[in-house]
Amino acid sequence: MSEPAELAARLIEAAEKGAGIEALTTTAGLFDVATAYQVQDAVVADRVARGLPVVGAKLGLTSVAKQRQMKVDEPLYGWLTGDMAIDVGQPLRCSRFIQPRCEPEIAFLLRADLEGRHIMASQVLAATAAVYPAIDVLDSRFAGYSFTHPDVVADNASGAGFVLGGQATDPAGLDLRLTGVVLEKNGELVATAAGAAVLGHPAASVAWLVRALATRGRGLHAGQVVLSGALTEAVPVSPGDVIVARFDRLGTIEVACR
Repeated sequence: MSEPAELAARLIEAAEKGAGIEALTTTAGLFDVATAYQVQDAVVADRVARGLPVVGAKLGLTSVAKQRQMKVDEPLYGWLTGDMAIDVGQPLRCSRFIQPRCEPEIAFLLRADLEGRHIMASQVLAATAAVYPAIDVLDSRFAGYSFTHPDVVADNASGAGFVLGGQATDPAGLDLRLTGVVLEKNGELVATAAGAAVLGHPAASVAWLVRALATRGRGLHAGQVVLSGALTEAVPVSPGDVIVARFDRLGTIEVACR
């Protein structure tokens, strides 16, 4: 198997060229999830070296159905860098991506650091300044989104962009398990879901992330954004599409694709 730095270079080149490649496990041989996170680290380090700071994290495979589909028993995570942020009202420029998809999520803005192997959902909520309606923009560097679990971990959890809605909500008093979302594409209903679709509770998803990071001597920091996991399936988008996610009590977020 190739070294993690070499595998990372393939992913970086694919993103720069805007062209999907075959899965690394197909072209470079099988590797485990621990190695995949080393590849991810190298991909993220390259972005940081180019002046793109880490501003948060994102979770994937947070639904039991998705885990069964991928034949795994836990979620995965990746990192958000500053260039991934799309501000309210800004269009999603499809030309920046290879094969963009959008999915609705509940985002957490932290007001305190979170670290440790025993963090629970209650501590996540206590450390949260606000929750936001969010759209996670995915873009696999693997052609046709054809990959194994280690591949998608290496590819920074298909991270590409994110949009936070303009409404900040204090999570105190909210039962995020029951927070519903309606996803629309070009005015047509695509899917509905609730916060319980994410590991039973979005804050439990963030707590899992903190515990997973602790095994690697890492944590989350005040001011960072955490995308807690997709509430519905991801929707492919192209120029001219409009994606709207309407969240109960959290507000509505709209993304226009150009």
